[in-house]
Amino acid sequence: MTDGVGSIRPGGRTARTAAAVAEAVQAELLDVGYGGTTIDRIAKRAGVAKTTVYRRWGSVSQLVVDMFAQAASVQIPVADTGSLEGDLRELARSSVAVLLHPGNRAIFDVVVSEAVHDPSAREALTTFFAARIENATVIVRRAVERGEVPAGTDAGEVIRLVGAPYYARLFVTGDPIGVEVADRGAAIVALAARHGLLVASPSGK
Repeated sequence: MTDGVGSIRPGGRTARTAAAVAEAVQAELLDVGYGGTTIDRIAKRAGVAKTTVYRRWGSVSQLVVDMFAQAASVQIPVADTGSLEGDLRELARSSVAVLLHPGNRAIFDVVVSEAVHDPSAREALTTFFAARIENATVIVRRAVERGEVPAGTDAGEVIRLVGAPYYARLFVTGDPIGVEVADRGAAIVALAARHGLLVASPSGK
């Protein structure tokens, strides 16, 4: 996947095999969809023995989940524009760009669907978003240091609220997403944070 959403780090034969398989999975999902993707097709496209794929992953769904889970350990650079709204806007735009990439979207679709009934998919999804949120909270910490938002602003909640509109559109309402959605969400959340509406309560809820 692109932009660290499901990339495999290089390092030896095993890593090269994993990378080839990851690329094959993405290609198969785009060509024939999840229903048509099989271990045999993946192995053939990746140029590896199907027994290797079966032994390591066991199923297409587990393979996709494993790819997604690895992305949680990849750090994504966070922009520093000098303002909360500017930083949130860049974060939202980059996230939307990742989600609009067909290969990334194919992987997201599978993991979100599997997470409803597969604990490993649920854990991968939760871990992925937790890592992405934690990585981006520096945006809010910088805003607090500049005096742009009140001390005690809930950094995690700020980042979650920025992403909520486009994830809701993608996976709930089916509405389109784009730069406009990213910019509007960033502006609204920045405004709320500046007015103290996102200060964490004493109970943490």
